[in-house]
Amino acid sequence: MCVQKPYICYNESANEEISMAVLVKEKRIEFRLSDDAKKTIEDAARLSNISLSSYILTVVLKQAKLDLEQNEVISLNNKDRDLLMKTLANPPKPNEALRALFK
Repeated sequence: MCVQKPYICYNESANEEISMAVLVKEKRIEFRLSDDAKKTIEDAARLSNISLSSYILTVVLKQAKLDLEQNEVISLNNKDRDLLMKTLANPPKPNEALRALFK
């Protein structure tokens, strides 16, 4: 038996709540791929001991989170980091253009 979103399912025979709430998946994504690509993904899912859909969702979500994180993080090499820290510690005096901008 499942009740309201997120649906929480119970084991009818033991009347125990399953450890995780089962979220109803309402959206769908479809795509086409070659036989070789599908077989490769199926093999990887089988090695992970999860369904093809679960494998694809897990891998894609992990990559999406990495892509979003990389968009929010700026990486500096040592030289640029040192220059930034030096500039923050000893900021240059405002030039004429900057003073004019703030007027």
